[in-house]
Amino acid sequence: MTSSSTAVLPPQGRRQTARSRRRGNFAAGTSRATILAAYGFVLPGFALYALVMLYPAVQTLLLSLRDWKIVPGVESPWVGLDNYAKAFTDPVFLNSLVNAVVYTAVTVPLQIVIGLALAVLLDSRLPGRVLFRVLFYLPVVTSWVVVSLLFRYIFSSNEGLANFVVVDLFHVVPENVSWFQDRWTALIAICALGIWKGIGWSMLIFLAALTAVPKELNEAAALDGAGAWGRFRNVSLPTIRSAMAVVVILLIIGGFNVFISVLLMTGGGPGNATQVPLTYMYDQAFKYLNFGYGSAISFSLTALVLVISAVQYWWTRRSLRG
Repeated sequence: MTSSSTAVLPPQGRRQTARSRRRGNFAAGTSRATILAAYGFVLPGFALYALVMLYPAVQTLLLSLRDWKIVPGVESPWVGLDNYAKAFTDPVFLNSLVNAVVYTAVTVPLQIVIGLALAVLLDSRLPGRVLFRVLFYLPVVTSWVVVSLLFRYIFSSNEGLANFVVVDLFHVVPENVSWFQDRWTALIAICALGIWKGIGWSMLIFLAALTAVPKELNEAAALDGAGAWGRFRNVSLPTIRSAMAVVVILLIIGGFNVFISVLLMTGGGPGNATQVPLTYMYDQAFKYLNFGYGSAISFSLTALVLVISAVQYWWTRRSLRG
């Protein structure tokens, strides 16, 4: 009776039954001392995480529900969700979300495409490929502060390399461009930095995934007459889909959390035109000492990123199963 009922279970039910059986076997074969020892190993790390992450997050959440006054002895009245309502009617904050979306939409696809192309190239028998791997990954480990100041100089109006390239070298425009005096040209400079700095990270993840592709599959495809593009499209690309999903999720999260490059290259200017959520939060909290509103902005961004990540994770799992 039991075997027949199990046989007609749908695949999802069979997987759940197998997981439940494994959990039961694990619990039956594990002693109380082993379980306590496992908790003993986990507890110090969790305590540290709670101290430096969970506790500040809870305090920030409570802060966002008050009109917080930094002066000692001054009452900080409870305002509830007023700070959140203010954020989503604040044109500067809404504009900062648009800028974050533009930055993410530009940098993520280009980092994936260029990083994947470099990974495929460096996965081949290219002379000096170890040196190229190091050179392409070097921007990833370089300080954001250093490269932000470097790119600010590159895109400066007079002495910058960017104007030399577009004016003197390729004659794209007749005169120097004031990159940081306009919203869209400033975003071009910020996006250029994000792409340049992130390509090496994407390349490394894709390169690790490509080295795990079984050589037998590529050899079999080559014997069937598939060329280099055919082997990549039909063998390598399907194999690295899970790695690509991870790269996309992490790059999107990073795109919405862009901060240092905007802060140092434009400071959110001109006139708040290039503000992103984190720089606007920073200004509200530490420049204007509006800690309640700044905390509400940070939690609004956190909720938005969590929703986007959850939807993307669900869609990725669904597509991988399909």
